[in-house]
Amino acid sequence: MQLVVARIGRAHGIKGEVTVEVRTDEPELRLGPGAVLHTDPAERGPLTIETGRVHSGRLLLRFEGVRDRTGAEAIRNTLLIADIDPEDTPEDPEEFYDHQLVDLEVVTTEGVVVGRIEEIAHLPAQDLLIVRRADGGEVLVPFVAEIVPEIDLDEQRAVIDPPPGLLAEEGSE
Repeated sequence: MQLVVARIGRAHGIKGEVTVEVRTDEPELRLGPGAVLHTDPAERGPLTIETGRVHSGRLLLRFEGVRDRTGAEAIRNTLLIADIDPEDTPEDPEEFYDHQLVDLEVVTTEGVVVGRIEEIAHLPAQDLLIVRRADGGEVLVPFVAEIVPEIDLDEQRAVIDPPPGLLAEEGSE
């Protein structure tokens, strides 16, 4: 299975380094020197990480074969994709990979079926579960412990405790 782990940002300096927008909770595992990553668009890869360092709170990477600013700018906005074993799970039991959450049934703490998780949106402030209702509508559920107190992978279910108004149909208020 493939997992997007980062997006390449702007060039940093003149020796081929790039900033990276990390999209994994395990950058030390996925974005270390020697890692070979697929890319989107595919024709820009695969890319092998040569070096990595943190500078002013940003991860900087240099890839084999990218030696100057021009080469670094040519791969800007490329998604970096790692191959992972679908059976792997994050070390922290309170963390989940997107593929583990997609298609889980979503129910309230009272047992009312809301729908199924269609995708996860990774926003700067927090992640959102995009839930598709049976009627085709969509609900955006903040993926925080107060609202999503339980993820049960064995039962393939996410339990939510929605605050007032979260599940209200558009136009019904």
